[in-house]
Order: sequence, then C-alpha cells, then structure tokens
Amino acid sequence: MSAVPPGLPGALHALDQALDAPRRTGIPLGNWRWVVRQRMGAVRDALVGEAAGSDDGWLAARGGSAFRERNALLGRLSTLGPEILETPDVEATRLELKRLVVDIQRHVQRLNDIAYDEVELELGGSE
Repeated sequence: MSAVPPGLPGALHALDQALDAPRRTGIPLGNWRWVVRQRMGAVRDALVGEAAGSDDGWLAARGGSAFRERNALLGRLSTLGPEILETPDVEATRLELKRLVVDIQRHVQRLNDIAYDEVELELGGSE
C-alpha cells in the first residue's frame, strides 16, 4: 500500500467533529444527521481512493490484509449511512460511528507502517 491519501485524516477529523457537534452546539437533529452523512461520504471517498501496494512477499501479504480491512470498514460505513439518517436511537448510532472512526484511524496507522516498511526495505533497513 502507498501512504495514506492526505484527505483521509482530514475527512476523519471532520467526521469526528461532526459527531460531537450536537452535544456542543445544539444543532437541530435533522441538520446534524445530514452533516454527519456528508462527512461519512468524504471518509468513504478517501478510503476508496487508497492505492494498491507493494508486490514484495511479506509486504504484499500485509497489503492484502489492509485491503480486506479497508473493505470491511467500507461495509460498516455503508451500513451506518442510512442508519444515521433514519434511526430513532441516534445516540447508539453516533457511538457506533465514533468506534468506526477509531478503527479507521488504526487502519490509517497500519497503512503508514506498511509504507514505512516498504521504504525501509528498498533502502536496505538498519541491519
């Protein structure tokens, strides 16, 4: 995998802030739902934009695992999209989205680790 697109961390931050907005500012629920849904779309677009990675043995295996993880995250995001607009239990869905943001942040870190290892392998490492 290549380095994480710069838009993904920003999209995650915007989604995380939108998820906390009704607690801080008293935004009307309908408006809040729509803003969160739009932020979810930006995260989805950034995840979909990830590039395929290395063909080197163990890095390819890690890249394949990250690709499967990304697809699972996209699936969760797709499931929560309609929920955030329709659910009567907004707080439960908001908490599930907060968990998803943390999981995507971990995914971003894994991608960064793979990119670092790929560069280290090309340069010969520290051994």
